[in-house]
Amino acid sequence: MTQDSQIRLVSALAIFMAVALWEVLAPRRRPEFGRLRRWPSNLGLIVVDALVVRAIFPFALTGVALWAQGRGWGLFNALAAPSWLAGLVSILVLDFVIWAQHVAFHRIPVLWRLHRMHHADLDYDLTSALRFHPFELAISFALKIAAVVALGAPAWAALAFEVMLNGLAMFNHANATLPKRLEPFVRALIVTPDMHRVHHSIVPAETHSNFGFNLSLWDRIFGVYKPAPTGGHEGMTVGLPILRDERELRLDRMLTQPFREG
Repeated sequence: MTQDSQIRLVSALAIFMAVALWEVLAPRRRPEFGRLRRWPSNLGLIVVDALVVRAIFPFALTGVALWAQGRGWGLFNALAAPSWLAGLVSILVLDFVIWAQHVAFHRIPVLWRLHRMHHADLDYDLTSALRFHPFELAISFALKIAAVVALGAPAWAALAFEVMLNGLAMFNHANATLPKRLEPFVRALIVTPDMHRVHHSIVPAETHSNFGFNLSLWDRIFGVYKPAPTGGHEGMTVGLPILRDERELRLDRMLTQPFREG
């Protein structure tokens, strides 16, 4: 295992445990489905995703950044920009790229069929952040490769962005609540659980809003921000109008959802 893989793994495990504890200490909603019915499949999907993505791309994003740097490819390598500046701007641009990708996966029908598996979870907690179809993650990784090469992003920035993306996704998918006085200040900068939970509402106008995982500004800038679900967080229904049979929580059913009508 490479050093960057170790960093990503250790940070992901630490954040997972911290958010899981937070869910126990300050739950936001009463779960409709117990962890034993959802977690084995959601966590098992990590293994499937890792195997598929690694088979297609047998290298890390940091390796791509170092490869581009060695050839002088990309905007910041061509400009010989300071590493700190190139890194900070790269992280900001990568965050926008992932936000735009998320919008595209909602707007383009063939991509939505892949992404809707993420929304078909019948409850909402930090393991929802891990519930993505391997084909969607492969497309996302290819897009990140293209962005890193085009930008000439430093390797440290590519690693930092991956850690941030995974960590903040678990944070904002948490079935947990921030103190009311703290919520608006955190939300002004990053996506909070209460902000992203709206995105998992069964109401279509709410499903197709609040696309951010990291920075909250993109949804505000492009006019797709909704502060709260219509029925309130405790009253909102999580998921989609289709794929609501409890059998759809099984790993085999999840993987075939893009290829079935419902």
